[in-house]
Amino acid sequence: MDLRGSTVLLTGATGGLGAAIARGLHAEGAKLVLSGRKVELLEPLAEELGAVAAPCDLTDRAALEALLTEHAGIDILIANAAVPATGELDSYSGEEIDRIIEANLTAPIQMCRALAPQMRGRGRGHIVLVSSLSGKVASPGGSMYSATKFGLRGFGFGLRQDLHGTGVGVSIISPGFIRDAGMFAKSGAEDSLPAGVGTCTPEQVAAATVTAITKNRAEMTVAPLPMKVGAVFGSALPRVAAFTQAKSGGKAIAQRMAEGQAGFRS
Repeated sequence: MDLRGSTVLLTGATGGLGAAIARGLHAEGAKLVLSGRKVELLEPLAEELGAVAAPCDLTDRAALEALLTEHAGIDILIANAAVPATGELDSYSGEEIDRIIEANLTAPIQMCRALAPQMRGRGRGHIVLVSSLSGKVASPGGSMYSATKFGLRGFGFGLRQDLHGTGVGVSIISPGFIRDAGMFAKSGAEDSLPAGVGTCTPEQVAAATVTAITKNRAEMTVAPLPMKVGAVFGSALPRVAAFTQAKSGGKAIAQRMAEGQAGFRS
């Protein structure tokens, strides 16, 4: 699908990854509708890119429905917004669990339910769901995050089959550890990564998103090659993946991330 002149609704635009994706799309000539909760960050980014600012808390069902009604004619949806979710299950309140599932999984599904039929009716459109390597391989302290990201990947692959042949594509973006911006970078846990576990940049996620849309790719994994290979084997052999993570300090990394993300669950 050609991005030039297409209208894109991007959620989570005020996060580090979202801002990089927005700039990457703008460079390709897309017209942007940027959504996020932090108006003080959203409006300057929208002004920079000549975009429309559409503040919204995706866990507020009425606000989400209003957003989708106002921007029903968009050509491309990029569901990027997510709530951090690292920590053992008993560290969450019931309300936090509900919010994580609502933001990371339910809201993207609701957006697709509302917008995909309209795209199909026009015979043109694309949906991008931003998942994670945590949606392929589980890790210590990641039960809640993996629950939502495994679910998002499964939903996306199923929806892609449902929309095959309609002119509407569906792509999954699965980043690994991203430095400089985003949930992992904010946690301050980068120095805990063992040797050989590399990171990628927000700009690489943005480039993968552009490729996914223009080439109608089913999935783009944004991670160094060893991590991509490890994710393939880890998905097929979860017991081996668990053993490897235990030996490489996975629990310590998870603890650092949980401590660094504790203030971002709400």
